[in-house]
Amino acid sequence: MIKTGNPIISIYTEMTPNPETMKFVANKLLYPGKSIDFPDETTAAPSPLAKELFSFPFIKSVFIASNFVTLTKTSDTEDWQDVIPTIKQFLKDYLENGGTVINEDELTTAKSEGGNAIAADDDDVVKRIKELLENYVKPAVEMDGGAIQFKSYEEGVVSLMLQGSCSGCPSSMITLKAGIEGMMKRMIPEVKEVVAEAE
Repeated sequence: MIKTGNPIISIYTEMTPNPETMKFVANKLLYPGKSIDFPDETTAAPSPLAKELFSFPFIKSVFIASNFVTLTKTSDTEDWQDVIPTIKQFLKDYLENGGTVINEDELTTAKSEGGNAIAADDDDVVKRIKELLENYVKPAVEMDGGAIQFKSYEEGVVSLMLQGSCSGCPSSMITLKAGIEGMMKRMIPEVKEVVAEAE
């Protein structure tokens, strides 16, 4: 039996609802069960992979989740079709060579707090909101290359943070208002409104 080194990585792309954003899916887990958003190069320190991706001049933001990377390009740059082969090859080589995706030690505690994990001090409404986000919203937005994080709940208003392809996407407000807000109001009567919060 021939022993080979690292497994062969394959990368395929998926369009997202945001025309400036492309989802690059790998046949390998990159950040199992978690996601992290790097809205610009200054935030990329915890991820050697994100830092490398920002070296491409057209990359505006990087979002890494379980088995995919969502990249947003600057709007005035070349077409995705021109740069996809280069990015796919870069990701393939990087992952086959065992490059580090996220350096957990570098993550600040602020980054890892919050999110949709239920905390001991969450009240009943917040617990129900987080469960709804985790079970219904997360799988759907991950398919589009994004994530939605819980920020706060106050007096009937749920604040969420849009990440990855959801951030700056023209259709994300429709998803937020028509989809998520409608579902939350039906399932959690205490919720009156859902708003997006900028990073």
